[in-house]
Amino acid sequence: MNDPTVPDTEKRKKIMFYESEERQTKLRVRCNFDGITQSQFFRMMVTGYIENNDLIFTFLDKCKDAYDIQGQQKRNKIKTIKKKTKDVVNKFSLEKEEIENIFDIIETETNL
Repeated sequence: MNDPTVPDTEKRKKIMFYESEERQTKLRVRCNFDGITQSQFFRMMVTGYIENNDLIFTFLDKCKDAYDIQGQQKRNKIKTIKKKTKDVVNKFSLEKEEIENIFDIIETETNL
């Protein structure tokens, strides 16, 4: 079975970290229940993080607070920046689908 989440062998990098045996076992069981591999799980999480998924960042913010990983002032600054970014994206209609539509319109108008 070809896994579409696996990067090209010539361009991929290994990400490694340590976890307890108990938590790794629980992860393996949960992934099995959801019908995904551990690699797929981590790739999906990395994608959500890179693409600024609101659900991922809400969860991360709760974790930062619970584990006292980052000061409240820094977390508030990050929230402000994210809100401003989202406002600009909405103001100028810069969602992926809308950008593609803009290129389609330009192509149609210029006969490219």
